[in-house]
Amino acid sequence: MIDALALPDLPPLAVGALAVLVALGVDRAWGEPPARWHPVVAMGAYLGWAGQRVAPPMGEPAPPAGKLFARGALAWLFGAVVVVAIAFGLAALLAEVSPCWQALALGLLLKPLLAWRMLQGEVRAVEAALGESLAAGRARLAWLVSRDVSALDEAQVREGAIETLAENLNDSVLAPLFWFAVAGLPGAALYRFANTADAMWGYRGEHQGRDWTWAGRWAARADDVLSWLPARLTAALLGVLGAAGRWRELYTQAGRTPSPNSGWPMAAMALALDVRLAKPGVYTLHPSGRCPQTADTAMALLLSGRVVGALALLAGAVLLFIVAKAWS
Repeated sequence: MIDALALPDLPPLAVGALAVLVALGVDRAWGEPPARWHPVVAMGAYLGWAGQRVAPPMGEPAPPAGKLFARGALAWLFGAVVVVAIAFGLAALLAEVSPCWQALALGLLLKPLLAWRMLQGEVRAVEAALGESLAAGRARLAWLVSRDVSALDEAQVREGAIETLAENLNDSVLAPLFWFAVAGLPGAALYRFANTADAMWGYRGEHQGRDWTWAGRWAARADDVLSWLPARLTAALLGVLGAAGRWRELYTQAGRTPSPNSGWPMAAMALALDVRLAKPGVYTLHPSGRCPQTADTAMALLLSGRVVGALALLAGAVLLFIVAKAWS
């Protein structure tokens, strides 16, 4: 059967679409691979090692800002080149096999660069922990966010979980798939490296005892550039599926966050659910919305699942169109 479907002239676009379906299917069925085989874990290990060498400890004399910026940029570029080179090499090796096997292998390699099932599970875990106690909910949310959770009330914990879901719907699902569509496996790998670097280095000041004001600036800006269009596409999909007709409000609300990108999917989610989402002392999205309840977390997961389903349908439609055209 596989040989029968392995059309030698199947174009790269069809191979890519099939690879996306494989990646999403594997993610749904099995979730994340073991940590020792996970490329994002390896990226994080490198960034952790390099970060100790590029960012000065707080309270110690620091080199000039330009030197710190250069250190961070060079360390980021070195890691990015290695990641892209490995991805390019693997993709080049697969170019010699039949299209169906190529799509299967590409899908398996693409899967660790996206994480929809894990994201769902983490958000559900916060809601389940809130059902036990506020302290348990705060502790579980602390796994997902860098903010201080010690003084958050129940609604604020839930807001943090829904914000994380919306932001990472882009960072962990749509953006890797977008860059895979644009530049294949190297594009998805580069994006995932940039997003991981931003999560570990992209702070405006102290983080884990080190000063990232200048050392992490390149990483933060690189992620801003690579996430710019995917974040707005994520917001558009959330808008079409849940907040249609509120585009002017979306534009206004999205600009309230310090990040040029994360506000878009978060604002779209807030408007779709008609709830307020806020980070205390930093921003408030859709302030006229109500406080989120347990049912809103479930609805946020449902709406996000529809976005992922729409991406799968799009990939399937592309594949069917190309295959039908090739067989006609």
